[in-house]
Amino acid sequence: MDAPKAGYAFEYLIETLNDSSHKKFFDVSKLGGTKYDVLPYSIRVLLEAAVRNCDGFLMKKEDVMNILDWKTKQSNVEVPFFPARVLLQDFTGIPAMVDFAAMREAVKTLGGDPKKVHPACPTDLTVDHSLQIDFSKCAIQNAPNPGGGDLQKAGKLSPLKVQPKKLPCRGQTTCRGSCDSGELGRNSGTFSSQIENTPILCPFHLQPVPEPETVLKNQEVEFGRNRERLQFFKWSSRVFKNVAVIPPGTGMAHQVNLEYLSRVVFEEKDLLFPDSVVGTDSHITMVNGLGILGWGVGGIETEAVMLGLPVSLTLPEVVGCELTGSSNPFVTSIDVVLGITKVSQVGVAGKFKFLTAFCLFILVLGFSKAKLESMETYLKAVKLFRNDQNSSGEPEYSQVIQINLNSIVPSVSGPKRPQDRVAVTDMKSDFQACLNEKVGFKGFQIAAEKQRDIVSIHYEGSEYKLSHGSVVIAAVISCTNNCNPSVMLAAGLLAKKAVEAGLHVKPYIRTSLSPGSGMVTHYLSSSGVLPYLSKLGFEIVGYGCSTCVGNTAPLSEAVLNAVKQGDLVTCGILSGNKNFEGRLCDCVRANYLASPPLVVAYAIAGTVNIDFQTEPLGTDSTGKNIYLHDIWPSREEVHRVEEEHVILSMFKALKDKIEMGNKRWNSLEAPDSVLFPWDLKSTYIRCPSFFDKLTKEPVALQAIENAHVLLYLGDSVTTDHISPAGSIARNSAAAKYLTNRGLTPREFNSYGARRGNDAVMTRGTFANIKLFNKFIGKPAPKTIHFPSGQTLDVFEAAELYQKEGIPLIILAGKKYGSGNSRDWAAKGPYLLGVKAVLAESYEKIHKDHLIGIGIAPLQFLPGENADSLGLSGKETFSLTFPEELSPGITLNIQTSTGKVFSVIASFEDDVEITLYKHGGLLNFVARKFS
Repeated sequence: MDAPKAGYAFEYLIETLNDSSHKKFFDVSKLGGTKYDVLPYSIRVLLEAAVRNCDGFLMKKEDVMNILDWKTKQSNVEVPFFPARVLLQDFTGIPAMVDFAAMREAVKTLGGDPKKVHPACPTDLTVDHSLQIDFSKCAIQNAPNPGGGDLQKAGKLSPLKVQPKKLPCRGQTTCRGSCDSGELGRNSGTFSSQIENTPILCPFHLQPVPEPETVLKNQEVEFGRNRERLQFFKWSSRVFKNVAVIPPGTGMAHQVNLEYLSRVVFEEKDLLFPDSVVGTDSHITMVNGLGILGWGVGGIETEAVMLGLPVSLTLPEVVGCELTGSSNPFVTSIDVVLGITKVSQVGVAGKFKFLTAFCLFILVLGFSKAKLESMETYLKAVKLFRNDQNSSGEPEYSQVIQINLNSIVPSVSGPKRPQDRVAVTDMKSDFQACLNEKVGFKGFQIAAEKQRDIVSIHYEGSEYKLSHGSVVIAAVISCTNNCNPSVMLAAGLLAKKAVEAGLHVKPYIRTSLSPGSGMVTHYLSSSGVLPYLSKLGFEIVGYGCSTCVGNTAPLSEAVLNAVKQGDLVTCGILSGNKNFEGRLCDCVRANYLASPPLVVAYAIAGTVNIDFQTEPLGTDSTGKNIYLHDIWPSREEVHRVEEEHVILSMFKALKDKIEMGNKRWNSLEAPDSVLFPWDLKSTYIRCPSFFDKLTKEPVALQAIENAHVLLYLGDSVTTDHISPAGSIARNSAAAKYLTNRGLTPREFNSYGARRGNDAVMTRGTFANIKLFNKFIGKPAPKTIHFPSGQTLDVFEAAELYQKEGIPLIILAGKKYGSGNSRDWAAKGPYLLGVKAVLAESYEKIHKDHLIGIGIAPLQFLPGENADSLGLSGKETFSLTFPEELSPGITLNIQTSTGKVFSVIASFEDDVEITLYKHGGLLNFVARKFS
């Protein structure tokens, strides 16, 4: 085989594998002698990718040498990295593919060949990562066909024509179990005996486990609701090379699909190299547990990789974590992971972490024996096969942190940010402190005389009392680290013991169980714990990301009225990964992330204002107090059940399901034209306006003159504040747009689901109800249009500014754009007319996104900010760019009040400057194709 063009400078390193396959590979272990032998494994992967892709332009020989000299160059140089593949999920994948479709239109307009527009990098797309919860068990007993019409004909509609449908009301009941008295009812006296007689499947002869009825109904509604998106995805898989779509019904991206799609060792044209991946999901880093280097990046960065461009990163330090000791019985694997993460985060932001107790290994799932042997031979040849029995070539680290597992305690995170961890033993006192603190990252500022207020509600014929700390949402979600079977089984075993002790969950609490894949249903069912979870209200509703993106069913009117009446700080508790304020539900102010068994425990308690060590969860039939330690399963119990019921055949069954698809997906019609046939009436898929003014050559940089401030923001403004993913408020600009197109509120879906429509997403920009704009003085998605003095929705104000031809900027504090890597958090402001953001500091991914869309990221000088400079935000701002921009150049801004001050143009390298001069990445690439 001829050496790839990209590796021309290192042809001498190409070797033939010493096995029957005779594959080729770059033997980078021969590069630099002993330097390679002490490189951390993650850096060895970077080095191989650099050697293989060295073309003298995007990847230079100097970059290769910098990586090889990692020990002396770490943290000091930028290096490019070409990942082997890309992983997309539906919410973040659809805008990427819509951009590709729009780019084809732009290339044709400029006189180029649209057929040339393809992803250059292999791309996998999971199309039903997200899940909107519509049904609980009782709501489906007599529900009409939610899709409207004959389901057998569901896939035979004309392409992109969606039949009108009337969806049933959401959240009509919170009844636990089936309404049919012949099934496991909530108050059934024969419940325990029925569970005891439930047959357990033989784990060595796995039989199919029927999908719960709630799952089937929710999937049915999801397919009908998202038909347009699914047809677009199917078109994408047909016309774009290197795009593979994972069909609906298989689960979220960062659970089994992450494993199923992993190659461990990649093979391309008979050339072997280490698997690596970036993706539009922050949980891509989970793949590191398979010995695969990967992490989440933003949508615009992902599109760059898909187009054959590298990711730029500072050559990182690598921190080793040495684990000692053992954790206590109440500590779950989640606590251990988060504890390690918390300790290793101190002073190591932007660095790779490597657990010295862990090692790289070969994933055996789904690979043939010959493939496994070939992988092992290759990994040993390039010294990526870790063998702790052979200490030669032990990697060296930038630093090693020792972590004693004895120091890790059970914890939750909240009430407003995932990084704010709270020990379970401190939960009650911490929540009380949050009530007292002024409104901020943790505080709610509830007056002392109001903190003991109680509001009575009548629900399903009974009276209940709500107070500050009452749990109203409890969701068990097996995503991210919670996909570990041990914690899901621990939740099931705890539920079993709770039911047997006579404990229950109050019916007004919105409970749900949404596993990452059907595999969880298999082992929960075969182990016999699923009926107990159902008895407590944790009914399986489907597979996907749901509650933590705001896709839960609405709370009951009784609860909503009580919260409003008492101005109560009620709580959500979930085993998800995001709990930003207002994300779950706009009326639930405190939200905590917890392990699955703790979610069940707090749901039973009905409040977070409890000390589990001294206060009981409830009482049994004899009046005896039942404490958490009475029902917490031992580690030995969990391990025994896991060993018996989490088996290889389940993984193989899922693999078959992914490869075969399903009837709805397989029969779904979609076009196969070179250009996508945009439907002007569609509210899901719309050709974006990014390319509307694209010219063949880039124009000179334009000065920003007399710009008004659209928003004056503080610290830690997240991408969720900028571009929310959850439900669309009925009084929002996006709701008005959808209503004007004939949709009812129940058909709005979510912002995440509508990311393929730029009109919706632009109106949703800065539409988060918790956005704090200093112009307004309270949380609200509002701003002031200064020429008229009107207080308006942010979109409406920006629309007026654009009609008046007035450019806009944003003033912000520290860590602007933190949180999820969300491309619409840059695209939305761009379409609102924002030309620059001036902040004290940025989340790096978001700053890259701003550059990638054509917004200038400006930064105050160290020690300065809007307050110290005496800026009110009511001035206008003017800025001129020099002909020759350079990384980190200092520019002068002049205000309408006569003040002049200096800022840093936060471009890190010439590539970023080039992209900015082109008006962003999309314009740059479209011109290349033309």
